[in-house]
Amino acid sequence: MAQRTPELPQKTCPVCGRPFRWRKKWAACWERVKYCSERCRRNRRKSHDRAAGKEDRQG
Repeated sequence: MAQRTPELPQKTCPVCGRPFRWRKKWAACWERVKYCSERCRRNRRKSHDRAAGKEDRQG
């Protein structure tokens, strides 16, 4: 028989737009969690700049 997972709180990552669920390691700081992964947290500035039209122009 398959194990049923309880309904856990869910948020949407502002960088990649994917939904992510509560994890036990975030129990103490769930209110402050914004990003689904370390990669999205690191890339937050790049995606914010693109959304604001601040593309990097080389040349």
